[in-house]
Amino acid sequence: MENESVLRVKRLSGDATLPSRGTPDAAGLDLCASEERLLKAGAVETVPTAISIEIPAGCVGLVWPRSGLSMRHGIGTLAGVIDADYRGEIRVVLVNHGSTEYAIQKGDRIAQLLIQKIERLDPVESEDLAETTRGARGFGSSGR
Repeated sequence: MENESVLRVKRLSGDATLPSRGTPDAAGLDLCASEERLLKAGAVETVPTAISIEIPAGCVGLVWPRSGLSMRHGIGTLAGVIDADYRGEIRVVLVNHGSTEYAIQKGDRIAQLLIQKIERLDPVESEDLAETTRGARGFGSSGR
């Protein structure tokens, strides 16, 4: 029987860094850069990790920013959904929202990976939807 609390990780190079938690209760696994990159202010770069993973069926991998990088340097992530059937290299799309360039070194923790269970619902066309108090009011409709 497979251990459901295990995330299978394959190194794509001998010196790739396996994902790890910063503390025992951390929700995310830190993802590390496998190459150096210079992220210019306002730039978007794809940074390789030299790993691939086997996400269990019924789950999704979500790539999120590391709070310290975001707060101190304005570094965020984009395009962070990894499907359970994907077996290619995990690459992290980073964006530099800051005003100065940021140097990424090989082995730097650049993002965090959360594995979450998902509910798979099949879309069905409907003529109407259940009423709610909010209704169709959108952006900013619930207050400041």
